[in-house]
Amino acid sequence: MVTFVSLSAQTQNRKADHLRICLDEDVQFHTNTNGLERYRFTHCCLPEIDRQDISLTTTFLGKQLSAPLLISSMTGGTEQAGIINHRLAEVAQHYKIAMGVGSQRVVVEKPQVASTFAVRSQAPDILLFANLGAVQLNYDYGLERCQQIVDLLAADALILHLNPLQECIQTTGDTNFAYLLDKIATLCAKLPVPVIAKEVGNGISGVMAEKLLAAGVTAIDVAGAGGTSWAKVESERAENPLQRRLGTTFADWGLPTAECITSIRAKFPQVPLIASGGLRHGLDAAKALALGADLAGMALPFLQAAAESEAALHELVEVLIAEITTVLFCTGNTTIEQLKHSRALQSLK
Repeated sequence: MVTFVSLSAQTQNRKADHLRICLDEDVQFHTNTNGLERYRFTHCCLPEIDRQDISLTTTFLGKQLSAPLLISSMTGGTEQAGIINHRLAEVAQHYKIAMGVGSQRVVVEKPQVASTFAVRSQAPDILLFANLGAVQLNYDYGLERCQQIVDLLAADALILHLNPLQECIQTTGDTNFAYLLDKIATLCAKLPVPVIAKEVGNGISGVMAEKLLAAGVTAIDVAGAGGTSWAKVESERAENPLQRRLGTTFADWGLPTAECITSIRAKFPQVPLIASGGLRHGLDAAKALALGADLAGMALPFLQAAAESEAALHELVEVLIAEITTVLFCTGNTTIEQLKHSRALQSLK
């Protein structure tokens, strides 16, 4: 029992550290990019469409969204995290976009923080994702606990995040990733909601996507390199020089987001695919969608806006929608599907 209380305190403190570091420190990739700068849209000077006829509506995992945007998983478990999650849920409901919460391990260890995650009451219609580190399946988290965190949110799907590098750099990281694929397969077979495999900023390759999909995962969130470096984040909060050095050495480790999208789409044309990892505006999102993603996920832009105010969040979503709409208009497309098949995105290689 003492160990459990200690673990919950450690987890909660880590959540607070993560928020502070992401908001206040330079923990972005510096040399490795998301790869989207290697692509450019072909401008159409005469689109012959009415901008008002453009629709960003899409469907993901059977649920209709007003725009192909995901507020990527970020936080939960602290008072500040609760404020942020509830602001994010409000804006997701208003604009009918998708949302994921941060890892819910802390709520299993400390049930009294459940309210910092429980946003369904204020966002009854959104596509909402629960979240747990896949490695926890090797640390006494089975079907029952996964069902518990899904039920807490009344979630539409469960994200299993894959973060081997981050766990290596955490001073007390969970690094037993042995035989996880079999446990993921067992969970996928028994859990009544879809399972999404997600990296945390180092990318999922086409080869690994194939293994995960064969295990029963329904969707992939590539979460590639180019945005927030969790190696840097963990280096900032490391308790010893070795961990700090590891975080510095591997600060730019990972597969660029664009590379992940294209490699997975080449193997699996129909798999539900989320692009995240270093997307910072609507033009990035539109490029990711044109490469084959079904949703564009962002974390840091939403975190920064949510930490500021609800008004800042609304302004952000309005801008993102306007930017994506402008791409469609200036390439002569009225829907996301048309954009994907238009060949308007060209490689600069």
